[in-house]
Amino acid sequence: MAAQRLVVVGGDAAGMSAASRARRLKDPDELEIIAFERGRFTSYSACGIPYWAGGVVDGPDALVARTPQEHRARGIGVRMRTEVTGLDLGGQRVLARDLESGTERWHGFDHLVLATGARPVRPPLEGIGAPGVHGVQTLDDGRALVAALEGGAGERRAVVVGAGYIGVETAEALVRRGWAVTVIERSAQPMATLDPDMGALVRDAMTGMGIEVVTDTEVTAVRTGPGGRVRAVATAGREYPADVVVLGLGVRPGTELAREAGLPLGASGGLLTDPAMRVRGHENVWAGGDCVEVLDLVSGRTRHIALGTHANKHGQVIGTNVGGGCATFPGVVGTAVSKVCDLEIARTGLLEAQARAEGLRYVTATIESTSRAGYYPGARPMTVKMLAERGTGRLLGVQIVGHDGAAKRVDVAAVALTARMTVDQMTSLDLGYAPPFSPVWDPVLVAARKAAAAVRAAGAA
Repeated sequence: MAAQRLVVVGGDAAGMSAASRARRLKDPDELEIIAFERGRFTSYSACGIPYWAGGVVDGPDALVARTPQEHRARGIGVRMRTEVTGLDLGGQRVLARDLESGTERWHGFDHLVLATGARPVRPPLEGIGAPGVHGVQTLDDGRALVAALEGGAGERRAVVVGAGYIGVETAEALVRRGWAVTVIERSAQPMATLDPDMGALVRDAMTGMGIEVVTDTEVTAVRTGPGGRVRAVATAGREYPADVVVLGLGVRPGTELAREAGLPLGASGGLLTDPAMRVRGHENVWAGGDCVEVLDLVSGRTRHIALGTHANKHGQVIGTNVGGGCATFPGVVGTAVSKVCDLEIARTGLLEAQARAEGLRYVTATIESTSRAGYYPGARPMTVKMLAERGTGRLLGVQIVGHDGAAKRVDVAAVALTARMTVDQMTSLDLGYAPPFSPVWDPVLVAARKAAAAVRAAGAA
């Protein structure tokens, strides 16, 4: 019996995790695996690029988990610098173009995995493509940014456009390099993944680090100087001088191929799959990573969340199913952490705006605590905000801003959200305690107690 063929489009986290898992379950005489990657690297950590840019880690090799050669040695036919430009689902084939030679060829498949990732948001502004304007999406982007940061002398000025995860992490990298940094954000506060009151804490900390933070402001153009290089970023009110501009405006699902092929997409443009990560309505087409929408276990709706943690899990599920096993991806609660210098930022579950959009009635509780017992050396301040559903007391979301171990405390809340715990139930959680690690009452439990009291008060009102 001839071997079946698995074709993977995209050679990073989801695609290569799927290919690797399927290979472990199926021998080459049972399943041929071909993976197409238009870039120059496979299985790499894009999340590490800001830390490479800041000189914290080496790159790019340190950010590559497995090279094309290593994948090939394990029986996966990786085709680098090859872009899939067309899908013929009825004929079960893909059209792939060699980016070096320009030649195109159709390749048949029995199973197809779409792991096409996400595309950075790049608005059509004047000068947006000028030399000196950088993205932070691929290792090639990272290499170009590092080269730009290492050049020049004297005062060096950078403007970061967008104050989400990539924006604040890149701002940290630039500060570490000794650059003068301005961050421009169109929202009222940095980190729109937090409620504005928590984002204000991030702004205060960034300003204290010497970063100029400009909010409620849209970029209108990138100004260029001699030789066409970037010289400034323009807004409606003024220009901000810049030797380097970094775009951190977020990403959108890379689903152009899927849309042209008529595959089902959600509200954010991500592919829709069933729990087995099979594209809805297509028995032998699978999708995972930043190109899909996932089930939000708190709201019950699908949404786009571009994180490598999810992508690797999607790949494991797909590879298991293609390899003859049975696996599902249950969904997410929206957990994410970040940092800017020594400030740690975390969130999980719903923000207030999201809860209102879902029609949920809720209460909030915000507490100030410390990372260790107050008398223990090195105790640092921490702010925890908690949302709970009125009436039921079900936990809806948690945000944490602080120092020294603050961010990973959000994992407790992520587990509680997944288990659909109430804030009252959370107050009895048996969390670890010793003065070097926590106050007697952990900050998350203090917030849960205050949230539980707010739920009771709302019920009595």
